[in-house]
Amino acid sequence: MNANAQTSGFSNLDKSKMWLAVVVVVVGLVAFYWLEGRQTIWARSGILIGGFVFAGLLIAFSGFGSFLKEYVVESHFELRKIIWPTRQETLQTTMVIFVVVFIISLMLFGFDSILGLIFRWLFSADWT
Repeated sequence: MNANAQTSGFSNLDKSKMWLAVVVVVVGLVAFYWLEGRQTIWARSGILIGGFVFAGLLIAFSGFGSFLKEYVVESHFELRKIIWPTRQETLQTTMVIFVVVFIISLMLFGFDSILGLIFRWLFSADWT
């Protein structure tokens, strides 16, 4: 038996970059709210957006960034293979679903009404 164990493929440096990106985002959020009243909204927003951009760049230049890029490219390729239904097929399918739901709701109403009559008859009968 030849079983190869696959690892995540992310080095400790990549993991450190990910944690640093999280810390940068948290620091940017904290600075945005901590500087309220001390700085203009433009300065605070610049700090916040700068933190997000820096964190994004850290992630982009890590192993996870290349993994994410490959995932997006492959997902886009798979989306192009989908055959979407036409408008007529969508409308026909929707109408079939509406009809089936209506029929099942009528059946459930009938069963509920019959069971309601049976239970009312059972519990209102004078057994003495």
